[in-house]
Amino acid sequence: MGRSLPIEGGGAMESGTAGKPDGGAEIGQLLGRVGALAPVIGAAAGDAEQARRLPAALVSALHDAGLYRLLLPKTFGGAEIGPPDFFQVIEAVAKHDASTAWCLCQANGCAMAAAYLEPAVAEEIWGRNPEAVVAWGPGKAEAVADGDHYRVTGHWSFASGGHQATWFGGHSVLVESDGSPRLGTDGATMIRTMLFPATAASVTQVWDVIGLCGTGSDDFAVTDLPVPRECSLAREDPAERRLDAPLYQFPAMSLYAAGFSGTALGIARAMLEGFKELAAEKTPRLTRHRLSDDALVQADVALAEARLGAARAFLISELRDIWAGVVASGRLSVAQRMRIRLAATH
Repeated sequence: MGRSLPIEGGGAMESGTAGKPDGGAEIGQLLGRVGALAPVIGAAAGDAEQARRLPAALVSALHDAGLYRLLLPKTFGGAEIGPPDFFQVIEAVAKHDASTAWCLCQANGCAMAAAYLEPAVAEEIWGRNPEAVVAWGPGKAEAVADGDHYRVTGHWSFASGGHQATWFGGHSVLVESDGSPRLGTDGATMIRTMLFPATAASVTQVWDVIGLCGTGSDDFAVTDLPVPRECSLAREDPAERRLDAPLYQFPAMSLYAAGFSGTALGIARAMLEGFKELAAEKTPRLTRHRLSDDALVQADVALAEARLGAARAFLISELRDIWAGVVASGRLSVAQRMRIRLAATH
């Protein structure tokens, strides 16, 4: 991206969301889209496992359904839905394929960065490209200030969905010209996320794992790459937040917690339903009765239902209550963030 990019003022602005805590008909529409895509998602799961990335046809279908833009500001063509609705959509996808749900959760969390970027940059990344995807992951990197750019060298890992990415984000330590880390006013090392086109990075395929093969969570790297200053952000820094809508009071980590919990609950529900179908048909060797007639099996299934249902009820109840509070107050407290983490971890 060149310096010819138009830059707008830096004040916070309102987003297009109505801020409804329950999502209304919107969540029903989104879940309907997931239901319509269920055969496509399920059919692509095997290919995703073999190729260690989501198939292009599936990715295109997910874009057409708007599932990569759930947390993107409406200003840039997103849905900007609340955490309870986001949880439900990711959970619904996970019932059909975990890797697809994981990639969608990760990409949507990255899309929240649009609320922290200069509007012209966010428009360049997401607004002008209906199939934009940003991917990032942890790593080791340095960014040296060089006039109106940073020069970035780094290697990052676990870039889930990176093979579909149009842009990468590299979390980088800011360093002075003498190589020493730049310190903030609090004395801490300053870290910024550098955004650059995916074509500028080299990708190394290392994702050889047992589960979630289809996420393609490979490595990417750049060497001495110039990145315009306006293409960087300090994630979660309120001073850099440009959209004051309720959703962007939440740190991305809270939405990751909700979405990845939805992934786990979706997997668990699909497994449990699959087992019940099997138990209703299978008669074990050397027995006369189906699995579903076994008292121990019935007890274990009942216990699994209770645990799964209780975990889901706790999480969605907390998300709904906290979301309603943030919509009303316009702020998310530390205590509310702790509640999200507790419910998601449980």
